[in-house]
Amino acid sequence: MDRNELYRDIIADVRTLLKARTHPRRRTIALSPEAAAWLQAIPGPSTVDTASAPAPAAPEPGPATLGKAPTAAPVDGPDDREAALAEAARRVSACTKCALCETRTQTVFSDGSPWARLAFVGEAPGADEDRQGTPFVGRAGQLLTDIITKGMRIHRSEVYICNVLKCRPPGNRDPQPEEIASCEPYLREQLRLVQPEVICALGSFAARFLTGLDLPLGRLRGSWREYEGIPVRVTYHPSYLLRNPSAKKQAWEDIQEIMRRLQLPIQG
Repeated sequence: MDRNELYRDIIADVRTLLKARTHPRRRTIALSPEAAAWLQAIPGPSTVDTASAPAPAAPEPGPATLGKAPTAAPVDGPDDREAALAEAARRVSACTKCALCETRTQTVFSDGSPWARLAFVGEAPGADEDRQGTPFVGRAGQLLTDIITKGMRIHRSEVYICNVLKCRPPGNRDPQPEEIASCEPYLREQLRLVQPEVICALGSFAARFLTGLDLPLGRLRGSWREYEGIPVRVTYHPSYLLRNPSAKKQAWEDIQEIMRRLQLPIQG
């Protein structure tokens, strides 16, 4: 077998593998940025001199990946969820359904990948989020980022992050029922468009919304729940973990269950 024939066989095997890994619902192939760059650097057999061309550099080792949005290539045609989410964010920015529109600096829609396999849903924006327009950017946000990048060893940009409420309640008070009802259609639209494989509910308000169960968080966590056919794992909100560090062990157990469901390697 000459080198060109061997090259074609390898490419055929790679294509077969990628086809097998195609997501059954969204019909996309999620690649890490390193893998995408590596594949794009490989010239076709008709343009490469395999006898003299150097092999492409292997990607440097790094954290595990769930597949970043820009490299989740559509298989059956263009995927317009990014545009649909942008339109939803525009509608949210003009929302006046409840009194929170009178006190907000700006709405806080989401952060992360529209093609994420994992979505984190929190409670409501805080002061930092209200100022920056991005969820989970304050102290609690830094802890969530550490959980994602240092604990799960994936990039924050590969998950989808949002809240039940899109506006900050004054003084960071608890969301009111009428505020949750006003924001409910937006959150449902977000999750319908993103189609995550797993949802992590952060705190009691997100947990009750997603599970439909009016139970204490301690009874909701520790087992798999469901939101419209999507597995849900309930855990403590990062702000609670900052006030109660002893609960971090239980939160890490919840995150490990999510990692097992997504088939991510667990370190140590």
